[in-house]
Formats: sequence, C-alpha cells, structure tokens
Amino acid sequence: MNNNLKSNVKKHIPKDWLCELRILFRLGIQTITDIKRTGLVNIVIVTTMAAILMIFGACFRTALSISSFSKELGSALEISVYLKSSSDMKEAKSEIEKFEHVVEITTISKAVSWDKLKTEMKLPNIDNPLPDTLHVKVDDPENLQLVFDKIKSVKSVEDMSYAKDLAKKIELVNHVVNTITLIVILIMGLLTITIINNTIQLVIQSRKEEIEIMRLMGVNNWYIRFPFIMQGAFYGFTGSLLAAIPLNYIQNGLLNVHKFFMVPSPPYAQNIVILVMFTMSILFGAVGSYWCIKKHLQV
Repeated sequence: MNNNLKSNVKKHIPKDWLCELRILFRLGIQTITDIKRTGLVNIVIVTTMAAILMIFGACFRTALSISSFSKELGSALEISVYLKSSSDMKEAKSEIEKFEHVVEITTISKAVSWDKLKTEMKLPNIDNPLPDTLHVKVDDPENLQLVFDKIKSVKSVEDMSYAKDLAKKIELVNHVVNTITLIVILIMGLLTITIINNTIQLVIQSRKEEIEIMRLMGVNNWYIRFPFIMQGAFYGFTGSLLAAIPLNYIQNGLLNVHKFFMVPSPPYAQNIVILVMFTMSILFGAVGSYWCIKKHLQV
C-alpha cells in the first residue's frame, strides 16, 4: 500500500526541466572552456584528424567506384552453354532459369549461328555442325562457378565455357579493395583514439584539482565525464568538416572517370562516405575520450 502511494505521489511531482537545461548548459560551457584551454594544440589535433579522415574518405570512395567497375564488368560475363543435337532448347532454358542466381538467358539457335558464321567467313557447302547455344547471365561474378556447376547436371548440356580467369581476377580485386578499406578503418580508429587520448590527458592534468574537488563533493560521474566526451566528439566533427572539402574534388574526379568509361557511378556514394566519415569520427572521438578519463580518473 505504501509503495503504491509513493509511486502515485512520484508521478505527480513535476520534473524540474529548467534545472536539467541549466546542467546541460553548464556542461556545454565547460566543454567550450576545456577546448579553449587546449589552445593552439586544437589546430594541430583537428588538422591531423582531417588528414586521417581525408585518407579514409578517399580510400572508401575509391573502393565504392572500383566495386562498381567490377560489378559492371562482371555483369558482362556469361556462361556459354552448348546443347546436344537431340535436345530441346526451350526445355533446357526453362530448366536452367529455375537455378538460383540466374538473371537472364539468351538463346541462339544453331541456324542463326551458322548464318552469321557464313557471312563472316567463306565456308564450304556442308551441314551445320554448330549446336544450339544458351548465354546465361548471373547476378554476381562470385556466383559464376556455382551456377556453372549446377548447369553441368542438366542432361541436355553437351559442353560449357566462361571466362574463368577474368572472373577470378574480378573476385580478387573486390576482396583486395574490401580488405584495404577495412585496414584503413582500423588504422583510422587507432590513430584517432590515440590522438584524442593524449589530448584529453592534457586537459585532465590541467583540471586535476577541480575534478578531485567535484568528486569529494559527490558530483555525478557523468557530470565529470561529459565535457571530455563532448570535446573528443568535437574534434571528430571538426576534422570531418575539413576533410569533406578535398573529398568533393575526389568525388568530381571519380565521376569524370565513370563518365569516360561509361560506367554508372554508385548511387549516393558521396553521401554514404560523408555520413560514415562523420559517424565514425565522432564515435571514435567520444570513445577515445571516454577510455582516457576512465583510465586516468577511475570514475
């Protein structure tokens, strides 16, 4: 009964939103003060982070373009399926269409192939030796071998071929690009956290006595942590703003390359790069600050 009474009373107690706003305002002011205390070091930190983020953004954006080129080239790859003379081309096509990853099948009858060959070359008057042919397109170059193995089981198929070496090279390029992008992200995260960690450590030393007094007064741990976390996030955000300027020139250069080779640019590529860059830089900055204050202040 008493518990219910307390909960009912608690619901009717008005929340002091003004007090909470004052606390947030005070934390914001403290963050700005800490940034000012850091002085000219701020410029070094922000420019260093901007350089790191620019390298990351350039690698990420280039990786998206290379993937687009690989996908476009891979979509041109197809499996040539040669049917037995006694087989029905329509039945074979309908059977292969059921396989997963098959997106398109083009049929070329042996009569059409023979007529085309005769227009290109002078041939003796002999019976048509060519088979009916199916050209099978797959959704992704990585699935070519999988579909190839499935088509082998079709009884009406006599022989097959596709550019296996080219498909492997395309797959290798995609793996290399993805691996390099992942390594760049890890290096960027490590460097960002290290830079932020060293900077926040300097700010902590300058405010050591003030922090000790706040802890003795029973101030909430998050009240102490928050300005440092915000300072790290500020460095990440500002570094991203600077890095976005040269990234626009890289974007324009890559668009010209796509136009020259008549390959469509990845949709929203620049927006994706900018969004990922801002998110990761702010996150790494805040996490670096959090780890630093947790390690040095034990709060």
